[in-house]
Order: sequence, then C-alpha cells, then structure tokens
Amino acid sequence: MNEDKSDLMKSFLAEDSSGIEINKITETIIGSAYKVANTLGCGFLEKVYENALAYEIRQHGLEVKQQESIKVLYEGFEVGFYEADLWVENRVLVELKAVKNLDDVHKAQCLNYLKATAVKICLLINFGNPRVEIKRIAL
Repeated sequence: MNEDKSDLMKSFLAEDSSGIEINKITETIIGSAYKVANTLGCGFLEKVYENALAYEIRQHGLEVKQQESIKVLYEGFEVGFYEADLWVENRVLVELKAVKNLDDVHKAQCLNYLKATAVKICLLINFGNPRVEIKRIAL
C-alpha cells in the first residue's frame, strides 16, 4: 500500500515536458479560485466563475482551455467526448459548480472524467457559497 502511495506522490511531483510540476499547477489554480471567490463573492452563474478563473490562471502564465472537448475512452476505444470546464496545461481538469452544496454525485462525476480520460488530477471547485469549496480528486 505504501508503494502505491509513493507512486502516486511521484506522479503528482512529476514534471512534464514544459517542466511544470503538477502541484505547482494545482496550487496556482487553487490560489486563483480563492482570488475569484473573494472578488466576486457567490451568487453568479457558473459561466461567470469559469471566465474569471480562466482569466486569473492565465495571468499566472499557465495555458487554460475552456469547454475543451476531451476524448472519452472505454477499454482503449474512443466512445465520445467530455467538455471540461477548464483544462489547465493539458494536465489538470477543473470542474466548476455554483451550487449550495457539493454532493457525492459531483465527486463521482470527476472520478468518471479521470477514469475515462486517463488524466490524473481533477479539481472540483464550488463557488455557490460565501466560502469557496475545493476538492482535489486523484486517481
């Protein structure tokens, strides 16, 4: 079990060809989410937060794609597409919500996206309350 955790931590710290650690990417996204939440507060539609968060992350020099179509694979076979709210540095999925409470179904949604796309990290961010809620979901 410890070996599995060790491998997971190595993947979190692994650098891609751009040399950016995945933890640095998620740290930037989370910091940006707090700034957006503190500036806008709660009560807007999800799209407002999506646009503001994408803008803020780009201010930190990271590549952000909005509503990016990502292949969904089933046993190695392409079965469709999923549109990610935000796709940061082609490494981190960001699923945004503007709801009163996050539910288990939201976490399951992120886990399914990770399994279907072979991406390792998804941040689930809820702007629906006065205090932003952030969940880091990993495979």
